[in-house]
Amino acid sequence: MMTLKVLAVVSEIYPLVKTGGLADVAGALPGALATEDIAVTTLIPGYPAVMAELKKPEVVHTFPGLFGHDARLLKAHAKGLDLLVLDAPHLFNRPGNPYVDGDGRDWMDNPLRFAALSRVAAEIGQGLVPRLTPDVIHAHDWQTGLTAAYMRYDERVAIPTVMTVHNLAFQGQYGRDLLPALGLPARAYAVDGVEYYGTIGFLKAGLQLSDRITTVSPTYAAEIRTGEGGMGLDGLLRSRGNAVSGILNGIDTAVWNPATDTSIAAPYDLAKMAGRAVNKKALQQRLGLDVDPNALIFGVVSRLSWQKGLDLLLDRLPVILGSGGQLALLGSGEPWLANGFGGATTLHRGRVGMINGYDEGLAHLIQAGSDVILVPSRFEPCGLTQLCALRYGALPLVSRVGGLADTVIDANEVALAAGVGTGVQFNPVNGDALESAILRTANLWRDRPAWKRMQKNAMKTDVSWTRPAAAYARLYRELVAGHAG
Repeated sequence: MMTLKVLAVVSEIYPLVKTGGLADVAGALPGALATEDIAVTTLIPGYPAVMAELKKPEVVHTFPGLFGHDARLLKAHAKGLDLLVLDAPHLFNRPGNPYVDGDGRDWMDNPLRFAALSRVAAEIGQGLVPRLTPDVIHAHDWQTGLTAAYMRYDERVAIPTVMTVHNLAFQGQYGRDLLPALGLPARAYAVDGVEYYGTIGFLKAGLQLSDRITTVSPTYAAEIRTGEGGMGLDGLLRSRGNAVSGILNGIDTAVWNPATDTSIAAPYDLAKMAGRAVNKKALQQRLGLDVDPNALIFGVVSRLSWQKGLDLLLDRLPVILGSGGQLALLGSGEPWLANGFGGATTLHRGRVGMINGYDEGLAHLIQAGSDVILVPSRFEPCGLTQLCALRYGALPLVSRVGGLADTVIDANEVALAAGVGTGVQFNPVNGDALESAILRTANLWRDRPAWKRMQKNAMKTDVSWTRPAAAYARLYRELVAGHAG
């Protein structure tokens, strides 16, 4: 089988730079695709954290005056990843978060920063460096949405493009007056181009002009083609018909492996589960919870936001406590939610523990020490937290939306009788349904033999990249074959 070359274009990649699940996907997928004879090189901005990891990079091209100043394209290998790095200090040499300044405000030149990334991706696809020309370009999220636009309006030889939506809520909309600065022709500003409700839509452009569109679960692919879930883009997505598909994410099962995880207090696996009790105690001690092996720990690793349904959880926190449970929370986000949960740690000392921020090691410990992982999202394209929970035997309690619906088997009466349940789902996404799900979970906890069977089901679930990688490989090969035809 011929090896295909794919250029992935992303704004973040684990373990070099991470703000969310996109980085995890971008970091894990290349290795999984290698087993499918797909060679992935990833184009990433030259943030300080990225540049610090490059050892003797090769300069493969120089761009004079790229959106204001000179820039370089570097070829490198770091952390097991084959990279092309856009070294443009005037755009990316900034402290902290890739997208916002120290006060949490978007960098004012974000449209130019990520247009530069897309522009370079398109030029690589059009043969900028012949030996690096890929067979397919795979762009991810709004930051890379203009890649297909640059390829379309340059009218040079083009290669197939794939656009993956990780979260439709983030669309990258900017004023139409930016069109000349972006280097796009006037004809690009049209309904069948980059125009989107009187603005320039980065994500819209990618959805309109890419050859194929994927999102990160089959259910989310259906949801975004409805008026309720499409966030203004449902009409476009419906019009693309069979060009839209959902491919579930996986997780890196080498990084997320309770048998070898050095971030947790004790290793364990299906054959030797005693380590879970050690991790539970370590988690209780770490977050100031009462050390009680019989307490049902509900763990949360999440952005504190309306999307994630954390307001519903805060409102129903008394239900968890009333059922004898504890809450272990790691996250940051909307101040009123952070303050609400922070206040609960004082009011319910020993029952509620919280770390406001993000800590990768603690995220692993919460998975290994919690009995339940709560993901009450109002919408969730795929979700990785519940996949990690399955891997670690922390039963997911999730809303029945997006990838949560696709990855967790609800432990209803029929599923329990058949011995296939892996967690608890609830719907609709409101406080009453969440309360019922919490109480149902607490009842399941009291039946320890049934609980242990569910844990085993969960830990046997294939959450790896094996099946998703095969699906992406088929997609790439279909595109290349169709393009050649």
